Amino acid sequence: MKKFMACALSACMVAATLVGCDKGGTTTTTTTPDSTGDGDTTTAAADPAPAPATADGKKVIELWAFTDEVPKMVDAYKAAHPDFDWEVNTTIKGTGDGYQDALDQALINGQVDMFAAEAAFVLKYSQGDMSKYVGAYEDLGLDLSKLETAQIAPYTIEIGTRPSDGKLVGLGYQATGGAFIYRRSIAKDVFGSDDPATVKKEIGGGTGSWDTYWEAAEKLKAKGYGICSGDGDMWHAIENSSEKGWLDADGKLYIDPKREEFMDISKKLKDNGYHNDSQDWQESWFADMNGTSEKGVLGFFGPAWLINYTIAPNCGGSAVGEGTFGDWGVTESPIGFFWGGTWVMASQAAIDNGKAEGVKALIDYITLDDSEDGLQYAWATGSFSGTGDCVASGTVMSKATCTPDILAGQNMFEVFVPANASANGKNLTQYDEKINNLWREQVREYTAGNKSKEEAIEKFKADVNEQLGIEVE
Repeated sequence: MKKFMACALSACMVAATLVGCDKGGTTTTTTTPDSTGDGDTTTAAADPAPAPATADGKKVIELWAFTDEVPKMVDAYKAAHPDFDWEVNTTIKGTGDGYQDALDQALINGQVDMFAAEAAFVLKYSQGDMSKYVGAYEDLGLDLSKLETAQIAPYTIEIGTRPSDGKLVGLGYQATGGAFIYRRSIAKDVFGSDDPATVKKEIGGGTGSWDTYWEAAEKLKAKGYGICSGDGDMWHAIENSSEKGWLDADGKLYIDPKREEFMDISKKLKDNGYHNDSQDWQESWFADMNGTSEKGVLGFFGPAWLINYTIAPNCGGSAVGEGTFGDWGVTESPIGFFWGGTWVMASQAAIDNGKAEGVKALIDYITLDDSEDGLQYAWATGSFSGTGDCVASGTVMSKATCTPDILAGQNMFEVFVPANASANGKNLTQYDEKINNLWREQVREYTAGNKSKEEAIEKFKADVNEQLGIEVE
């Protein structure tokens, strides 16, 4: 999924970047949206101009993305389909460089045909304020029966479905269902075995409860280990396994009981010394991946991309015996969840301007094609990016195996395919990125002893109301 750097990034941003295969074959140009600068983000430009054509008569698709990942997928498609009669102009703008604001204006102006949206803000385009500018997959002419035949992970469909008309407007190309990724040597020392089935039983995998997990934390503590690196490792599992999102049916702030319970979980971890009190994407977090912390930790909660693009480059080596490379396994989490992902979408303007055929071909290749010629298969087997990875299609993963050396040859698809099926995509809102940051800030204030639980919750509510204008009670 991602182009990871071992530096401090937000979890949501990192969850949306990935290393892609360096394929040649298409010439792209970077464009800039034509903004009037008047801040108008509610009125669409009337009667967008017909699709422009290049000198050789090819029609032009305007593609927007926040990394070079999707553009490289388009390159791969064009290289494999030389008869594809479309030119693709690419605009790449980082999420920290105003991608959403620029994209919004370009969508309003009818200047975008196809674009990428990550989990942190995809709801804005699939179900929120900007969804009216997004084209439905069925209106592109995509065969939606492939959702079943390709066994697309259900949560990706839920997130990409527009509630106002029930139409699918976006799909992810990877699957980001979460599991527990653990150190084999520590499991052997404490549990007597590093077998995934044994570790699953020891941590309560698949039980839907944290009770057994806490028992494991005590066993690990007795041997001088932590069960996880920091409370953020459990937050992603808790956040995306909650029944409801941050807003109720009336648009008011809602704190799901599971998310509120995270305050107690975080404090329990800290007070009992069950973790190293690290923060995700900080150096201390990476130190727990390469085993250089004073206290070793058993594992991390996350999807396959966390193994490939975060643990692997931060494990201290690239061959068995170097750092913690080859000392990892993966097993079922106590609760099902997902973390991150990128959805591919089309604009309504692309459909209105006669570009549906070209955009359809690209989106089908990236998200729905479960043949050995599609992006899904190339991604799963590692022939696209050089690293096998979990993809949206369960059908593809049933035809392929992924046994990376970092996992000591374990086929991670056996764990992640069911993890993808159990993830819930109905608990997101378009404000999650901001609200999550505000929530975790106050949880840390509580666990550090700076505020009572009640004071932390009240400050959280006040911040949400002040910064986002969301009504609170």
